[in-house]
This record gives sequence, C-alpha cells and structure tokens, in this order.
Amino acid sequence: MVMTLSTPRVAAPVKKKRSVVQRFAADTAFMTFVAILMAFLYIPIWILIIFSFNDSRSLTWPLSGFTLEWYQRLWNNSQLQDAIGNSFYVASCATVLTLLVGVPAALALHRLHFPGKTVFRRLVVLPITLPGVVTGISMLNLFRVLGFDLSLETVILGHATALLAVVVTQVSARLERLPKSLEEASADLGATQIYTFIHITLPNIRSAVIGAGLLSFVLSFDEIPVTFFLTGRDNTLPMYIYSTMRRGVTPEINAVGTLIVLFSLILIVAAVIATRDRKH
Repeated sequence: MVMTLSTPRVAAPVKKKRSVVQRFAADTAFMTFVAILMAFLYIPIWILIIFSFNDSRSLTWPLSGFTLEWYQRLWNNSQLQDAIGNSFYVASCATVLTLLVGVPAALALHRLHFPGKTVFRRLVVLPITLPGVVTGISMLNLFRVLGFDLSLETVILGHATALLAVVVTQVSARLERLPKSLEEASADLGATQIYTFIHITLPNIRSAVIGAGLLSFVLSFDEIPVTFFLTGRDNTLPMYIYSTMRRGVTPEINAVGTLIVLFSLILIVAAVIATRDRKH
C-alpha cells in the first residue's frame, strides 16, 4: 500500500496579511471620519479668528486686508469692556458658590443615609434638566416675592442654582470610584474626618472638582436665558452680543470671540496641568 504525503497549505500568513490590511483600512476610515468631524466643528472658529483681522466691516472672502483696528476699538469700547468684566465676575462667583455647595452635597449623598435621599438627589439635578426660561422665570418670581432688586448678584444666585447639578454629578461619580479603604485606613490611624477629607479625599477627587469648576465657569459665562430674566441694568457679554446682533456680526464681536477662544485654550492647558497625575 503506497501512502502519499501531501504538503499542508500555508494559509496563516495570507490571513494575517489580510487582517493587517483590513485593520489599516478601518483605522484610516475612522481617522478620516474624525478629521472631517473636527473640521466641521472647528472651521467656524478659525473663520471667526480670521475675520477679526479683516480691515473691512463686510464679511466677504477673500479678505481685503489685514488690520488690528477692531482690537483697538475693543480696547476703547467701555461698554463692551464692562460687559466682559461683568461676565467674569458673575461666572467666577457662581463657580465658587456652586463648588461650596455642590461638593458637600455630593459628599452627603455619597456617605449619609437619610429619609428622602432619593428625592433630594432628584431635586439637585432638576434645575439643569429644566429649560433656562423656566428657571429664569421661577427665580425672578422668587426674588420679587422676597423684595430683591435685580442685579448681578441675583444673576449669580440663578447661575449657581442652575449649575449645581454639574458639580454634584461629577463629584459624586468620582466618589463612587474612590476606594473606601483609604478613608477607613486614615480613620484607623487616628485621623479626624477633616484631616481625612483634606489629605485623602480631596486630593483623590481633585480632578473632578477642577473639571466641574471649569465646566460651571464656561456654562455661566455664556448663559443667556437665566441672565435675561435676572439681570438688572448691568449687561453681561452674552447679553451685550445679543443686543448688538440687530446690526449684524461686527468685527469687534469677532475680536471678542477670538480673545475668548484664546482664554479657553489657556484654561484647558491649566486644567490639564492641574489634573494630571503626579509621578512619585
């Protein structure tokens, strides 16, 4: 009986080569999609920056020339500068107030068990789920009943109320991932609750607190519906831009937008530096 030996087919390298090609094609398609999406999101910002240096008031392409006149006018526009200062004042105070209330509220929801805890959690998240018009009207009625005059301080209270859920949700999510053994070990070593919070809990939730603070600042800075109902005689930057839109988008508004983009980039870099893990 004669037995014939057949050589095995070499198919593995071919399949491996196909898988590499398919993976490369999939990665290329995904990166192309991401690039198109990022271009769709950021091209309007680049157009705003480019037209802030246009020496013509008309938004036509190509540019007729390069100038810094609109930044000079921005420097000399006292009303616009007051609006920018008011926006920074409102956003900073609202962020601080939101953190002062939101962080303890998140700690209470995470650690304590009390009647009505579920209802309290829903009430904390409620303002951010409501339309800004509803929040603004309700806060306006409250201030009128209490006899408060509308001012930037009422705007701060309105923004802090609307943005409280941002801090509570982000800090609560970070606390859920924090191992309880760290605080228990600190308590076993004789540390007080305040010492444990400052040296154990707070450093571990630092990134969530900073991220929530930055997000609250940005949302407060460009808030319009709540500000519209609660502001008095003082204008914020979004309200000033909204009032000038009847004359169209002026180059000064483009200059303001460019400066805000630059400031946002600085905030992003500062947040990355502040929240990155320290290497020991």
